[in-house]
Amino acid sequence: MKGGRREFIAGAATALIVPRHVLGGRGYTAPSDKLVIAGVGVGGVGRSYLKGCESQKIAVLCDVDTAYAAPTFAIYPDAVRYQDYRVMLEKEKGVEAVVIATPDHTHAQIALAAMELGKHVYCAKPMTRTVAEARRLKKTAA
Repeated sequence: MKGGRREFIAGAATALIVPRHVLGGRGYTAPSDKLVIAGVGVGGVGRSYLKGCESQKIAVLCDVDTAYAAPTFAIYPDAVRYQDYRVMLEKEKGVEAVVIATPDHTHAQIALAAMELGKHVYCAKPMTRTVAEARRLKKTAA
């Protein structure tokens, strides 16, 4: 028996050191390489913003009007649902990014709450209503 156990172990170890694209195919993205996204205000234009993020993991949806958001909920049936973004941010620790498409006057406060927790934020315009809100968001982002 030439080589025996040592050759087998060396061969097995080599099989474990294979680039991800070889195992998953070209263009494959491992689930661990996808951003975990929450959408806030998903009943209207938020639905189209989420569509642009479908290459990632859309895990959480939040809208105060669940009837209006029902079509979006149907598109992402596995997503956890909330009506209050504050509760969502408190409970969903695994969220990495938040897409905000709520009415204009709420953008800054939701973005600020998400940023204070270290989340990435994509926000519909206008992001703020006042210069003071813009300065506070800039300071928090820095």
